[in-house]
Amino acid sequence: MLHRLAAVLVLALALLLPAQAAEKRILVFGDSLSAGFGIAVAQSWPALLGERLRAAGAPFSVANASISGETTAGGRARLGAALEQFHPALVILALGANDGLRGLPVAAMKDNLAAMTAMARKSGARVLLVGMRLPPNYGPQYTQDFDAAFRDIARREKLALVPFLLEPIALDREAFQADGLHPTAAAQPKIVDHVWAALKPLL
Repeated sequence: MLHRLAAVLVLALALLLPAQAAEKRILVFGDSLSAGFGIAVAQSWPALLGERLRAAGAPFSVANASISGETTAGGRARLGAALEQFHPALVILALGANDGLRGLPVAAMKDNLAAMTAMARKSGARVLLVGMRLPPNYGPQYTQDFDAAFRDIARREKLALVPFLLEPIALDREAFQADGLHPTAAAQPKIVDHVWAALKPLL
């Protein structure tokens, strides 16, 4: 009887441990650059990040809650629900590109990013902030303020930072789709390598 009970307990633990490990999640919370716009979702950098973590035996899974066209205001409005749904241990916050492309106030973007950081931390998650840059046609003052916003937030909130998501491919026209904005499938491994360098110390 005792042997049978012990076998049942071992089986129960074996069933519970994967479920517990799966609950340790990384939430990627971004826009079309992280949602896999124009390519298969499985080819997107968040999906490749999940593959890398599995290959490394790291006890993390990746949940990608990125939405094409999302702004920091939209992200701020829906982050609470995403945190409740996924209970992440770490949030990769990759929003702001659409704020810049629409010329929205940088101060409002910073406020939204700070608020999302506070929400994530309150839920118990750490935050990796991912920045963006704009082309020069938005004017020197706006582009400088926009670029500096991510560094300001990271410094003020003491966050790990990827200053520019597309840095490894920004000057390679062949790395972008026909719209000139969204990376190709072939460029995604370079992006995940870039994010990984900042993410690895947090794991």
